Amino acid sequence: MTYAELLQAIRDYTEVDSNVLTDSICNGFIRDAEWRIGRDVDADYDRQYSQTNLVAGQRYINLPNPYLIIRSIQVINSGVRYFLEPRDTSFFGEYNPTDAQGEPKYYGNWYEDVIVLAPIPDQNYGIQVNYILSPVQLSASNTQTYVSQYFPNGLLYACLVEAFSFLKGPADMLQLYEGKYKQAIETFAIEQMGRRRRDEYQAGVPRIGKQ
Repeated sequence: MTYAELLQAIRDYTEVDSNVLTDSICNGFIRDAEWRIGRDVDADYDRQYSQTNLVAGQRYINLPNPYLIIRSIQVINSGVRYFLEPRDTSFFGEYNPTDAQGEPKYYGNWYEDVIVLAPIPDQNYGIQVNYILSPVQLSASNTQTYVSQYFPNGLLYACLVEAFSFLKGPADMLQLYEGKYKQAIETFAIEQMGRRRRDEYQAGVPRIGKQ
């Protein structure tokens, strides 16, 4: 499904034309729907990795932008990788009150897009941030995305939930598309978080039990 096709589908299903559901309003529906899908499903398509080097003596690190969720953080020391352990920010003042430097062991979210490390790096270690990317928005300049291509029904249903809420339409229509979205997202989640992460050699082919 392309951007133009989705706009037309929203207007067709709601029976409301572009004089009311303008492109700008529909863009809001699409963005809210994409964020909802991104939060509901940990999909492979939005997994990203960012590598850089720490700076000796610097405890704060800027996170990749835009990101939604940190999956994990690895430090690389002479080719050897290890994972940092997440901690609440209140932990760092107690753990490292003297601002000691060394090989980092812990990280915490200091600000929205900044993490803090402890101990403070004593050299320029490598670091890899593994994260979930903020949803890429479908738009007039970006006419197709992974979601619009491989989950078009779910995207449409989520948009229709937003549209009928905006229009204060019949409650039964809102409930209808909310139900359709929930059914569709379950199937999408099974595909993304289940079947796509199975190895048939190790786990076998998924089978449906007898009804």
